[in-house]
Amino acid sequence: MNSYLKYLLEKEFKQFFRNPFLPRLVIAFPVLVMLVVPWITTMDIRDVRIVIVDLDRSASSGRLVRDLDASSYFYLEDLTDSYDAALEKIEYGLADAIVGIPSGFEKDLLLKGATPVLLSINTVNGTRGVLGGSYLSAVMADFSQRFFTEQPAPASLPARPVPRVELITQHRYNPLLDYKLFMVPALMVILLIVMCGFLPTLTIVGEKERGTIEQINVTPVSKFMFIIAKLIPYWLMGMVILSVCMALAYFIYGLVPKGNILIIYLFAFLFVLSISGLGLVISNYSNTLQQAMFVMFFFVMIFQLMSGLLTPIRSMPGWAQWITVFNPPRYFIQMMRLIYLKGGSITDLSTEFFALLAFVLFFGLWAVISYRKRE
Repeated sequence: MNSYLKYLLEKEFKQFFRNPFLPRLVIAFPVLVMLVVPWITTMDIRDVRIVIVDLDRSASSGRLVRDLDASSYFYLEDLTDSYDAALEKIEYGLADAIVGIPSGFEKDLLLKGATPVLLSINTVNGTRGVLGGSYLSAVMADFSQRFFTEQPAPASLPARPVPRVELITQHRYNPLLDYKLFMVPALMVILLIVMCGFLPTLTIVGEKERGTIEQINVTPVSKFMFIIAKLIPYWLMGMVILSVCMALAYFIYGLVPKGNILIIYLFAFLFVLSISGLGLVISNYSNTLQQAMFVMFFFVMIFQLMSGLLTPIRSMPGWAQWITVFNPPRYFIQMMRLIYLKGGSITDLSTEFFALLAFVLFFGLWAVISYRKRE
């Protein structure tokens, strides 16, 4: 049996390196993704284009305008005294929000202690609109607090109460709020899905199209040994890809795992075997390369969208959260973020470990059973 495995592995590696494109793809694709994607897949909302309608033209309204313009989250598109002109910019997509400062803004603040400010938000892009509105509200609140701290209360009004609660925010695990630190560990998982999922999907069905699978079917090699020989090269390839990604995360983004790096490789060992096993299952049932590619593409899309890569799982509907229980990348992404950002231990990841182990056994056995070989 060992000799069979030796020759099967030799065959798999020769087939892999005989194609000059595949070895280059294994290195070039992760490098390009790690260098480009973390900079563009960001949920940080910046340069929200605002139009300020200042009908007061006072020192206080001018100060509010300067506060908004100085913020790195906003780009002052225009300063006008016509709300209709500002609304036209919203309608043509030239602005994201309107800040309307009413006439008598400064006077009402001094005499009444309060004054309304109009915020009109373009919510065609819901995320940008909601976050932009939150940023504007935060700047307004900061301006109001500083204004009443610096300005003495008029004698006609009772003394303003001194705030009794001070909010102090601590940003844990990602103090600089750098979205790349959240995305980079998850991108490593996506790369393993694409490389170690798609390529095994093409192996058996590729041999079917070339007719070489018949040469294997007439040999005494068992189905189990054949599937193991198919899985081992892609397991090794997954370890290489993971190592390249972790090296780039360190040298490019300064991202170092807070926890034990061996835990990452342990989970990667299980995850690559499970996702490669799924690829072999799809390959067993497919008759053409196109069929295998489309089926695997469907699963990859579902895996990415329901893994917690871009949106938190808890924000999904209840039925979708139940579906994610059967999604292998969910557990690996949770592990990567926990080890990289929080420094978790193996005891914190028992659920993820046993879930991936179950996927390995399930897809591995399914790949062996579904491989049709004439004994």
